[in-house]
Amino acid sequence: MSVSSAHRPQLFYTTPPAPCPYLPGRLERKVITELAGENPVALHNRLSRAGFRRSHGVAYAPVCAGCHACIPIRVPVELFQPDRTQRRIARRNASLTATPIPAQATEEQYTLFRRYQRTRHDGGDMATMTWADYRAMVEDSPVETALIEFRTPAGILVCVSLIDRLSDGLSAVYTFFEPDMPEASLGTNAVLWQINYARACNMPYLYLGYWVSQSEKMAYKSRYRPAEIMSGGSWRPLVTPPT
Repeated sequence: MSVSSAHRPQLFYTTPPAPCPYLPGRLERKVITELAGENPVALHNRLSRAGFRRSHGVAYAPVCAGCHACIPIRVPVELFQPDRTQRRIARRNASLTATPIPAQATEEQYTLFRRYQRTRHDGGDMATMTWADYRAMVEDSPVETALIEFRTPAGILVCVSLIDRLSDGLSAVYTFFEPDMPEASLGTNAVLWQINYARACNMPYLYLGYWVSQSEKMAYKSRYRPAEIMSGGSWRPLVTPPT
């Protein structure tokens, strides 16, 4: 299918079925399109508001037959109120320094990324990513992308977030962290920091990707309240209880 533009149609393609990374025994398919042309930034903005995500130079969305488990979710940052657990996590990590930097890969980041993948996602596709793969994930972007590095007072890198800047907010692309610090809840802390950063930048939303209530890895996204999900082609408040 295609979406008309002033110059040429935007081409969309459907991927072959592949094992679902979130729900065992299911297959996933995606519709993808290249973020190219005269204004990839504007295209990325439009597609993000429509529930697409970015990976490298393409945008994608799930189109799985008979399954609608992947639901786009975003946080209206001005309305967000951290719960008791989230406030405790923020206090626990108050000594960390978060620094936005250009989207340039380093060996230090990759070492942490490898340790995170081996511990948290061993056997997954990303666990076999080489240095070149990691660098491409970080640096191959046709839009405004940045890294957030979280460091201890001693300067030790413990968490990294890859984010895109949109016209109406931030998009959380990927976060990885020190797996030997489970008590710190570094992933939650990174999301809380991104919400505060978006608010400080006068951006209305933090896009969190897809919420999958049946997946332990993805259900956590409903804990950031209030949240909005895409349903029936429009963004609506998430009213179901957190999973």
